[in-house]
Amino acid sequence: QMATKNITFDPDSGVPYGLNLTMYGGSDFEVNLNVKTTSNAAFDLTGYSGSAAMSKSVAVGATLGITSSFTVGFTSAYDGKMKISLGSTDTRATTEGRYVYDILVAAGGTFYTLANGNVYVYNPVSSAP
Repeated sequence: QMATKNITFDPDSGVPYGLNLTMYGGSDFEVNLNVKTTSNAAFDLTGYSGSAAMSKSVAVGATLGITSSFTVGFTSAYDGKMKISLGSTDTRATTEGRYVYDILVAAGGTFYTLANGNVYVYNPVSSAP
């Protein structure tokens, strides 16, 4: 599935944007992000790099280490457009349940947590006929 989400990035606040996501096992996972400034203009991500990962949530505040690393791409950095994705082989191998994730961006040697939240993974019950 492909979702598009608008998120606000305020590097001065030090607070990531909270965003919960849903993933379906065996399907390609893609989330397009429109990154906005606090005044709702496109955030120019030119010169930024990005990474994103998720970890299985086993208890409140506890995780099992990185479960999957997402592919992070800038589809139009100047316009604040980026994408995180995970292929169907990886989503199929992901156990159903709740995970936590974060997206990091870096510019000029400074790292920022752009967004974070929960990913709920659903595995298919039926198989194709």
